[in-house]
Amino acid sequence: MLVTYFLKFLTRTTNLDKSMSALEMQLAAVRASSIQGQVSSPTTTKKSVELQRDRPKVFFVMGIITAFSSRKRRDSIRETWMPQGEGLKKLEKEKGIILRFVIGHSASPGGILDRAVDAEEAQHKDFLRLDHVEGYHELSFKTQIYFSTAVANWDADFYIKVDDDVHVNLGMVVSTLARHRSKPHVYIGCMKSGPVLSEKGSKYHEPEFWKFGEEGNKYFRHATGQIYAISKDLATYISVNKLVLHRYANEDVSLGSWLIGLDVNHIDDRSLCCGTPLDCEWKAQAGNPCAASFDWSCSGICKSVERMEEVHQRCGEGDGAIWRANS
Repeated sequence: MLVTYFLKFLTRTTNLDKSMSALEMQLAAVRASSIQGQVSSPTTTKKSVELQRDRPKVFFVMGIITAFSSRKRRDSIRETWMPQGEGLKKLEKEKGIILRFVIGHSASPGGILDRAVDAEEAQHKDFLRLDHVEGYHELSFKTQIYFSTAVANWDADFYIKVDDDVHVNLGMVVSTLARHRSKPHVYIGCMKSGPVLSEKGSKYHEPEFWKFGEEGNKYFRHATGQIYAISKDLATYISVNKLVLHRYANEDVSLGSWLIGLDVNHIDDRSLCCGTPLDCEWKAQAGNPCAASFDWSCSGICKSVERMEEVHQRCGEGDGAIWRANS
């Protein structure tokens, strides 16, 4: 009798925990859907509910992080692995896949740099514009704003960040994410634990190196910054808590730090960090195309503008693969 009562109590407690978790996620989604740049009220307003309801339901949002100086990089992607025009619209409508170049504004909004992006957007309609001042040392902040903006605009299962000098096989990305679609708290990428660089002047210098212990220590496990994906609950968490999440010098470290204290499922998927030919070419010939390819030595494809077409031809999954992929 006592055992039966205890089991019933555990069942009710588990169900209550699940209900509370669901309610917390709904509230977080409402908050994330509120007007960008303002601190959300914990009260569910009619306007915020309407904003949440109006978000299109999609499979994933892929934000390609780019800069004002990267027009040629964007064109190299448009000419290879990213559909254009009607193909981009079809991808959104039929597959629930959103692809956008992600960029903020200049320090002088409305200047020549912003007008150039305006003209490019009018031509291609493939940008996600952020309320953010562009700058290399603001990448961690830009990542926060990207996730917040994407969550506010689309109700996606996954949100992806990728650099604009990486080759992506979209069909393989679909297959990769589909395997984890039913799991909560998912963080997918090529996990690493690089050294904390305390030397000033080094490319990845960490000013707050002292927080990571003695000299020579490594960072906690986190996904390399060239490409990674997080599930909706984690993207919503970042959006809701962006004002209190600490930003380190390196964007991939920052993202990892935001998730390290949570109950997160870290998935190390090496198909997201293949090398350029011959590495990805051999795998493609063996019938196992990579989801993403780049050169570790350059933190992207070396000379990507000149080489993106070559990588696409030798390592691409084929133009029809994205339409055959099952999500």
